[in-house]
Amino acid sequence: MAPAILTTLATEIIIPVCAVVGILFSLLQWALVSKVKVTPSENISRGKSNGYEDELLIQEDQEDGVDGYNVVIKCADIQNAISEGATSFLYTEYQYVGVFMVVFAILIFVFLGSVEGFSTKSQKCTYDVTRMCKPALATAAFSTIAFVLGAITSIVSGFLGMKIATYANARTTLEARKGVGKAFVTAFRSGAVMGFLLAANGLLVLYIAINLFKLYYGDDWEGLFEAITGYGLGGSSMALFGRVGGGIYTKAADVGADLVGKVERNIPEDDPRNPAVIADNVGDNVGDIAGMGSDLFGSYAESSCAALVVASISSFGIEHDFTAMCYPLLVSSVGILVCLITTLFATDFFEIKAVDEIQKALKNQLIISTILMTAGIAVVSFIGLPTSFTIYNFGSQKIVYNWQLFLCVCVGLWAGLIIGFVTEYYTSNAYSPVQDVADSCRTGAATNVIFGLALGYKSVIIPIFAIAISIFVSFSFAAMYGIAVAALGMLSTIATGLAIDAYGPISDNAGGIAEMAGMSHRIRERTDALDAAGNTTAAIGKGFAIGSAALVSLALFGAFVSRAGIQTVDVLTPKVFIGLIVGAMLPYWFSAMTMKSVGSAALKMVEEVRRQFNTIPGLMEGLAKPDYTTCVKISTDASIKEMIPPGALVMLTPLIVGTLFGVETLSGVLAGALVSGVQVAISASNTGGAWDNAKKYIEAGASEHARTLGPKGSEPHKAAVIGDTIGDPLKDTSGPSLNILIKLMAVESLVFAPFFATHGGLLFKL
Repeated sequence: MAPAILTTLATEIIIPVCAVVGILFSLLQWALVSKVKVTPSENISRGKSNGYEDELLIQEDQEDGVDGYNVVIKCADIQNAISEGATSFLYTEYQYVGVFMVVFAILIFVFLGSVEGFSTKSQKCTYDVTRMCKPALATAAFSTIAFVLGAITSIVSGFLGMKIATYANARTTLEARKGVGKAFVTAFRSGAVMGFLLAANGLLVLYIAINLFKLYYGDDWEGLFEAITGYGLGGSSMALFGRVGGGIYTKAADVGADLVGKVERNIPEDDPRNPAVIADNVGDNVGDIAGMGSDLFGSYAESSCAALVVASISSFGIEHDFTAMCYPLLVSSVGILVCLITTLFATDFFEIKAVDEIQKALKNQLIISTILMTAGIAVVSFIGLPTSFTIYNFGSQKIVYNWQLFLCVCVGLWAGLIIGFVTEYYTSNAYSPVQDVADSCRTGAATNVIFGLALGYKSVIIPIFAIAISIFVSFSFAAMYGIAVAALGMLSTIATGLAIDAYGPISDNAGGIAEMAGMSHRIRERTDALDAAGNTTAAIGKGFAIGSAALVSLALFGAFVSRAGIQTVDVLTPKVFIGLIVGAMLPYWFSAMTMKSVGSAALKMVEEVRRQFNTIPGLMEGLAKPDYTTCVKISTDASIKEMIPPGALVMLTPLIVGTLFGVETLSGVLAGALVSGVQVAISASNTGGAWDNAKKYIEAGASEHARTLGPKGSEPHKAAVIGDTIGDPLKDTSGPSLNILIKLMAVESLVFAPFFATHGGLLFKL
């Protein structure tokens, strides 16, 4: 067995350097976005020009009958209102989440510490009883520290993402006056700030944590990487509350604004007369930006932890080969550099001149990053791994070669691209599935709903085959470690994926600000084009998140089964089967809770918006201002109150099942939730995305077919709005939250596995 070419010293330099490069690149993008000013200069305010560009903008605004000076001031005011609303919601949410974090950290310490009766003596290692490992109390303490670290990193990731998005939305609107290309670059750069900050922070904090923990653990790598799994648990538990709370917030406002504004009052989307319009725009940031940021950070942390746990009991860990051990982190490091080059293709190498080039530019980001990443993985696999090594495979050691591990990561990477493209095909209005859904609106909302549901179910087929093939290939080559690195492969281009994903809500906000600031129809057309492309990319982002969640959950499930000492998961035993059937039910119970929460919050919002239209004189005529604050408060209160029951369901299920019924039943619950959760999540996200874009297809009227269904306010358009409204909680609350459910239950089970293996199954011991 030839050792890895890369030395330990080189590994210790490469990983933090790549993370720092990612952070510096995101700060550079931030600086470039900051050059767009949202305060009018003195020259413009006095009607003078400061150079050719200012003169042109003033001239164009005057031709459109718009006061350029007032437009900039309005944009700045609206941006402040959105930013304040989002910040205030996140502060409130984090207060509640902070209490949960402290309580759960205590639970981790107490449960894991009790495994050996809080003893401070060394214990026999789990996988090699001839060696002595650090006491269970140490695992309890360090798992708790890792949990808090993961939770804080997740919260910071979401909060920074939200801050960047609210900083960039008005700047994108103002750049749209200069052309669609300028606006695209501003929105995309802002998305890149979030993408690179999150990828680099996640990597850096994990790497620092491993090195600090190593000071205590020394040669006990089994104990060290078992404790590190707390990092993934912290990341995902915060993501759950961010996703569910943010999803309820955004959809309560969106549904309320659409039902009264567009259907009853026949006013345009984002019309400033609509009392729920600020809450709707705030929601885009707290749900789609902060929630998605925390979610993908959680996936990244968990896939890294799953790979590290399996590696620590394989030849990498047994022989203390630090470079090979850090293979998952090296893949992520190269991913940051690859995404950096890929981003330049969108912002610097090519310029967008027309509206129809936007979708292509975003699609190219996925293709370029995947091709470059394949080469990057090849380099890392051949210099960072020995030519052959052994991987732990349920009690035995399996011989694996470095080229096999390269293929495992590539399979995950390319499966992600396939899932992305299939999602685009089923949710973009450029293709026949969404056009068929739009066409079904001719005969009313009922047929629209039937077509949309059918599209969602059908869209599950190819992604599931892609995930199944990835699992088969990666498991055949490298057992559970292969699946963990396949998940990491899918997430290796996370910086680009997040940039594309964050671009959507930023563009959506930019369109809303253009409408509220009273900008011309020409500007609104440009922001609508950016938003339509962003809608599809948001669906692609959700596809990635769900696909990677399936692989991550399976890898964590494998690690849990090994740690809990289960020899085989036999479906025919009653203990396992009851877990399987209950686990398969959980995604439906969870979806019911989140859908009902959106429904009841939207009900309050609809009543408030109707009340304001009926009681504020001159509101419909635009002579009076609506009370935006009350609507923001309704969304905030509802989401904080309603996020607790679904969160409790996910967090308490593994604890209750593991303690009362034991590890076999819990393994059934995890398998059932994984299998049904993935299907429900993909169909829900794609159904909602298709209904949204079917509505936009009719509104844009870009083709002869679309014009026969329009214009806005026509019967087919009203049917499309109803479909879109039904799809809102599916695509932005239930669907995206389900991938956290399956990951979180798996990582929580892994963290508590020592306790369940020792003290679990109380009911069966009676």
